[in-house]
Amino acid sequence: MPYNIPYDVAMYAGRMQELCFLVEEYAKERQLSAGVILLIADFESDRSVFRQERSFYYLTGIQEPASMYLIDLQSGKKTLYIPNFQSIREQWIASSVTMGQEERYGVDHILYAGEPCKGYQCYPFYNQHEFSAVVTQLEEYVRRSCPIFTLSPSNSSEYVMQRFVLQRMNTAVNGLQEAVVDISSIVSQMRRKKSQKELELMYNAIEITMDAHDAAARTLAPKKIEYEIQAGLEYIFTFSGAFPAFPSIVASGKNATTLHYTQNDKLISEGDLVVIDIGAEYNYYCADLTRTYPASGVFTEREREIYQIVLDTQLYIAELARPGMWLSSAEHQDKSLNHLAWKYLEDRGYDKYFPHGIGHYLGLDVHDVGDYTLPLGIGDVITIEPGIYIPEESIGVRIEDNYWVVEDGVVCMSEALPKDPDSIEEMVQQQMDETE
Repeated sequence: MPYNIPYDVAMYAGRMQELCFLVEEYAKERQLSAGVILLIADFESDRSVFRQERSFYYLTGIQEPASMYLIDLQSGKKTLYIPNFQSIREQWIASSVTMGQEERYGVDHILYAGEPCKGYQCYPFYNQHEFSAVVTQLEEYVRRSCPIFTLSPSNSSEYVMQRFVLQRMNTAVNGLQEAVVDISSIVSQMRRKKSQKELELMYNAIEITMDAHDAAARTLAPKKIEYEIQAGLEYIFTFSGAFPAFPSIVASGKNATTLHYTQNDKLISEGDLVVIDIGAEYNYYCADLTRTYPASGVFTEREREIYQIVLDTQLYIAELARPGMWLSSAEHQDKSLNHLAWKYLEDRGYDKYFPHGIGHYLGLDVHDVGDYTLPLGIGDVITIEPGIYIPEESIGVRIEDNYWVVEDGVVCMSEALPKDPDSIEEMVQQQMDETE
């Protein structure tokens, strides 16, 4: 497992209690019976470090791959099903959950999902017998016409693994698909409002990311390759017990006008601007911070002009951000931060060079769950990240910080990371002075 996180039984029990209440209310509104909540973990791959599906982790705190969590809303009984790996798994991977740990995880029963798995991993295209116990239980619920409340939205991007597993189970449980009721919107709203403990974890991720930016600025110089800068900043992640929350962007010159440039294999030239967009993931919580640095240590007059417009845009939007505003809303453009940012840049002649949104929700995922049709609320954490990208001039500038929404505005959680142009120049020049 990637993290050694103390298990907070009370916290997860509280989240489960809230989820059950909200689902029961949801069922009453739609005249559905209580039924059962089914949560499905992610499956692991030997090609990457396992990270649990974020909503499963948020609600259960359990890091074991291929687990399934059932809550009977009528009886209140909670059952955790884990793959039947037997002793062979311990020779390869240390499991986080073993039989007999019901009290530790606040469940009534920990049971094997089915018959023994063939190897030490369980794959998404599993053999049906490996989840036979779960199948038997679901068959009983379907037979009783109980709705199966689970994470199964109709879009093309969310909970892909969970929906795949549901489709796989549908071949074994006749009528399962018709019984499924999506509760992703309920979980999304729960996850949006960050608790004090979540904010502390996010501050840790942000602090690590700020340290990584400092390391990047100190190693940045012409004639280096972008991946050399990447290596230095990602060393800070590893040293701090964190992971990259997303592929690190170190984009110099014209590369900086490609928004999600991740090749990081070009030589940095004298006079290049370098966009560094990075984030640490610490104990599952993410940061996402971007700065733009002059490789030579000094902005040209034109670069400083563009940089200052981007910075002014961010400061303007941060002043407006508060509960009741929208991140982006075509129906409420006078209160939509995205539309207000676009209008601000339009008035300065740069709207066509701002192709992306002004920000996104942040939390367990870098682009965290959140309903963009609803206004911001107290406890949300968002990014504000204006940018101007001019390919014909090989100029790309983005500035991104992380903000906590409070009663009367927002708090910049990454305020300690310099961003005014003079301070940015000083950060780069400092390492140049040290190496002379």
